[in-house]
Amino acid sequence: MAQVYEIGCSAALAKSCVRRSLSRPCLEGETVLIAREQVIAIALGTIFLFIGTSACAIAAIRGRAARRVLAWFGVFSAMYGARLFADVPAAFRLLTGPFSPSASQFVWIVTYVIVIPALLFWAELSLGFLRRLFLIMIIPGAVIAVAGTLAVLFRGAPQRLMPYNNVLVICALLALAVPNVVPSIGKKYLVIQSRISAAGTLLFAMAVIDVNLSGNLLKLRYYPLLEPVAFALFVLSQGWVAAEKVVSDERNLVSIQNELAIAREIQTSILPSGVPKLAGVDISATYRPMAAVAGDFYWFIAVDPNRAGFLVADVSGHGVPAALIASMIKVAMQSVVPCADDPRAVLCGLARALSGQLHGQFVSAAYLWLDMQNSRAFYSAAGHPPLLRWRESKLERIESNGLLFGVKAEDDAYPVRTLSIQPGDRFLLYTDGLTEPENAQGASFGDVRLEQVVRENEGRPPSDLSDVLLAELQRWQPASATQQDDITLLVIDVP
Repeated sequence: MAQVYEIGCSAALAKSCVRRSLSRPCLEGETVLIAREQVIAIALGTIFLFIGTSACAIAAIRGRAARRVLAWFGVFSAMYGARLFADVPAAFRLLTGPFSPSASQFVWIVTYVIVIPALLFWAELSLGFLRRLFLIMIIPGAVIAVAGTLAVLFRGAPQRLMPYNNVLVICALLALAVPNVVPSIGKKYLVIQSRISAAGTLLFAMAVIDVNLSGNLLKLRYYPLLEPVAFALFVLSQGWVAAEKVVSDERNLVSIQNELAIAREIQTSILPSGVPKLAGVDISATYRPMAAVAGDFYWFIAVDPNRAGFLVADVSGHGVPAALIASMIKVAMQSVVPCADDPRAVLCGLARALSGQLHGQFVSAAYLWLDMQNSRAFYSAAGHPPLLRWRESKLERIESNGLLFGVKAEDDAYPVRTLSIQPGDRFLLYTDGLTEPENAQGASFGDVRLEQVVRENEGRPPSDLSDVLLAELQRWQPASATQQDDITLLVIDVP
């Protein structure tokens, strides 16, 4: 006896054939009708398989967001197409060869599993509560899929869990149909609203809900190709929405990239165009942002040929928010120029100017004042890595730290170190992006490796030392690793 398969979205075609075989002899005209239905099912299965595999192939070369949408759409479509082939034994035999005796099991398993990529696809096209609802539905969907597959393979009771699958399918389609049909709801919960999607979803939902209710609702089960045709229209409508989302995402990405390019030009313009000319002192400034824009900032205050101040700052976080705060530091620097010879006053002035503007972010900073006429230097910092001084083949770490900007501090919270300047001194001011990168074993580049590179390149000019340090840093990290933080490095050589 033939067995009737009650599958998730339906095997209406198979049920129709079984019903005819049990009720009366197959007359010639009915045989032709069945053959025609099978040909249409094969054609639709081929189309769905082609659409699904094409979507998956395109997803493999697209960006992350587009990849998810197209991949789940492709898997969903391909699985439905394969199931249509399995509903026609002769076609399934051609498609799978020696596995054709398992066609009935394949139909049941696909019916249980197909709901998962469908929910993932719909989640990608949804927002807010609706997206969370689809993601939550995946949990019972996965449980039913696993239990149903085990029942098909080992217990010989494929229909046992189908009522639960049917309820899940009906709930999911109702959740999808309502925002597609009601514009006010769709505006809130759909990524893209489309009349094409609304029509396709409504037609498919009606067909599937009727089949999952055993045809008792709309009496549509007597038209076995209705659901595959409805699904074809649904796939086309959802494919339209998916393509529209991908195109929209691409346009947004291009727009964002253009805006970031402009932002990078603006940020570059707020950095010093050159280094100060200071009594024969050789100065090198290196600035390597992690992304298009960065949270690192450096600035010079050149008072005269013998005196200048050097500031390096590092905003917590990365990208546009950090870059905006870095630009605020540039503006704030104008207010501390009159007290450039006093590192405490400079840092206190910056802290006051940024107070209330950081919105939960923090800034570390270090300021070095060089007075070449009197051979003295003054240094203070706000939660920043130490100043390094290379003197007589020894690297000294000079710390004089107060609180980070963004933490309420008193005016005396930034202690100042007074340093003597000798010929041959080399000073390094930098951000933590220079020392924190890790190698494959998880070890940081750190001060030890930094000191080794400085020692090995003692005779090189500042610009060469900077290049060597960056090259060594890149070799330290795994080849596949990308830059994880912004890097700023000032090297100052005293003649």
